[in-house]
Amino acid sequence: MAKTGRKKESVSQQDRNRFNMKVVTSDTCRVCKQQCPRGIRYMEKMSEPGATGYGVPCILTKGKGYK
Repeated sequence: MAKTGRKKESVSQQDRNRFNMKVVTSDTCRVCKQQCPRGIRYMEKMSEPGATGYGVPCILTKGKGYK
């Protein structure tokens, strides 16, 4: 049985330093001191009865991407 020789894809310099945003819930947006428009829209959506959400990417809590 021959193994297929797959090359490991190298991550480019741009991708390595790309920022990833953390996903936050409406509770975090509510207490944030610098409320962004995306967070405000998400809070309004979550304030309606029966609304379900999975969070929203927060531009203020971004961290480094790949290492």
